[in-house]
Amino acid sequence: MAGPTETDVCIVGAGPVGLFQVFECGMLRMRSVVVDALDAIGGQCIALYPEKPIYDIPAHPAISGAGLIEQLIAQAAPFRPDYRLGRQVVRLGREADGRLRLGTSAGDEILARAVVIAAGAGAFGPNRPPIEGIEAFEGRSVFYAVQRREDFRDRRVVIAGGGDSAVDWAISLAEVARSVQVVHRRPKFRAAPESVARMEALAAAGRVELVVPYQLRGLAGADGALAAVEVATLKGETRRLEADALLCFFGLAMELGPIAAWGLNLERNHVRVDPATCATNIPGVFAVGDIATYPGKLKLILQGFSEAAMAAHAMHAIVFPDQALHFEYSTTRGVQGIAA
Repeated sequence: MAGPTETDVCIVGAGPVGLFQVFECGMLRMRSVVVDALDAIGGQCIALYPEKPIYDIPAHPAISGAGLIEQLIAQAAPFRPDYRLGRQVVRLGREADGRLRLGTSAGDEILARAVVIAAGAGAFGPNRPPIEGIEAFEGRSVFYAVQRREDFRDRRVVIAGGGDSAVDWAISLAEVARSVQVVHRRPKFRAAPESVARMEALAAAGRVELVVPYQLRGLAGADGALAAVEVATLKGETRRLEADALLCFFGLAMELGPIAAWGLNLERNHVRVDPATCATNIPGVFAVGDIATYPGKLKLILQGFSEAAMAAHAMHAIVFPDQALHFEYSTTRGVQGIAA
């Protein structure tokens, strides 16, 4: 049996902040192994909104979730990260020499001088509506995220939910779908007012139908192919909506998973860190991005990027205890494999 993989830093989470952590560690000559429970790199940017524009990334007036991940992967590539996908870190221990040993659900072992938790909101999955037999349609005609808008071109789409995801996709899919019907239990939506106004304008123009106040009741179809969505009011009034696809946006069920048993100082399912270094209460373990909390914390990708830089500089003393860290700008140091 092969021995454990030895590295400088193990990063738990391959979302945008985890990817930028690879870059920041690489700039300080630290090697990284990246572990993620999802089968694809990108975290929530890929799982939930790959085509949705993000507007607050510096130098990008607008960039899609997938586009941002593509750029971050390219930025990290010169440092050759070792990606271990489709597995969770289930064990954390410490060796006699001070290194941290991590075990994953796939059975591999990783020895690292430092660990960075960049797991976003932790392990997550969709909140599924309590509809009997919905599992038979999932992945074929019932979806909890949109990977490619083109997949719904010329299809009859029913969207269930009243938040930002439901409203944003109603607006977007109205451009390509044969029909879009939005099911919500009440006339008031929880999305951004500007987005709600745009959706209501589309409804007034006949390009979107607002099916309110209704809730999902059942599905009709066979062999995973949807034929109709049955909805009902609290008074028992029912409707049958002819449909090829149902998109359910009822939020995510989030939990820390095995990380919760590591002995970290937790605050409402977030990891408390020192805001100057992003260090946790466990020596050698850091947390960055949405999972980290401290006074004044903003849950923004750009703040996670800043935390990744601070954590990398703090880790340098652990990975290279006998080397002084001389601060250099990237314009001075350059990046391996990238011409000046």
